[in-house]
Amino acid sequence: MQENGRFSNQSKAKKTAKDSIFRDLFENPKYLLQLYQVLHPEDRKVTEDQISSVTIQNVLLDQMYNDLGFVVKERLLLLVEAQSTWSKNIVIRVLLYLANTWKEYIQNKKLNIYGSGGMLLPKPELYVIYTGERKERPEWIFLSEEFFPGQECFVDVKVRMLYDGKEGDILNQYVTFTKIYNEQVKEYGRTKEAVLETICICKNRKILKEYLESREKEVVDIMMTLFDQEYAVERYGDEKKAEGKAEGLAEGKVEGLAEGEAKGTMKAKQEMTYKLVDRRIPLETISEIVEISVEVIKKWLAERPVTVR
Repeated sequence: MQENGRFSNQSKAKKTAKDSIFRDLFENPKYLLQLYQVLHPEDRKVTEDQISSVTIQNVLLDQMYNDLGFVVKERLLLLVEAQSTWSKNIVIRVLLYLANTWKEYIQNKKLNIYGSGGMLLPKPELYVIYTGERKERPEWIFLSEEFFPGQECFVDVKVRMLYDGKEGDILNQYVTFTKIYNEQVKEYGRTKEAVLETICICKNRKILKEYLESREKEVVDIMMTLFDQEYAVERYGDEKKAEGKAEGLAEGKVEGLAEGEAKGTMKAKQEMTYKLVDRRIPLETISEIVEISVEVIKKWLAERPVTVR
């Protein structure tokens, strides 16, 4: 299979590669309609024109981005990006995502939240696509049961878990795609080769075949971390470590050597963080690249000097 020339051997596939494909796939109205019909097979008369996206895009200082939201008739369907690791915290994430989506909907529709009459809001349906391995696979999870078991709770949230879908439907194809990718990562590591082999295998097995053939270059780009991100952090950090070593040796202090290396590496990560933020890279992705927590990154941004242009 022909390689994408943009990526060198130092390039790595994103840790969020599968989730990136999830979002890109279902931004296409054709595949979004197919997903809706998986969730509501009884409603066969809906057309692509009747589906409106309400996905919250790239909330820079918030982790509630890149999930999928859309309105069909009176329904508001929210799907949290595919999860491979089980966590009950997903219920909280869905609840907060619903609150933010309703807030934007109310603002866009210019509804009066303080009026005496009730507002007409689309009825929410909350889903999580889980692609990991787990013996216990409940169909529903509840906020009250996960966080307040055996207690009365004023607020509850009901989330439907989606796993495999039916053979050949769009959900089943996406889940199969993620499992094939996992297999290729085990064999080749988180590399370009794993991405290319995944695409090749899926096309041969007619898994997301039309989507992959029509957007193959874009899919490779989506799944890969651009070379200059991780590699530049690494190279810049090496330079700063070298400066720190020289400084420590000049002072003749072992502690000066260690301190210089640490400061150089952290400065490299901080400067690269600013560059990636300016390119509107999501904070979670930046956190993975520079290996610094989102909380620390937010603190850096709050303290970042203002540049006068």
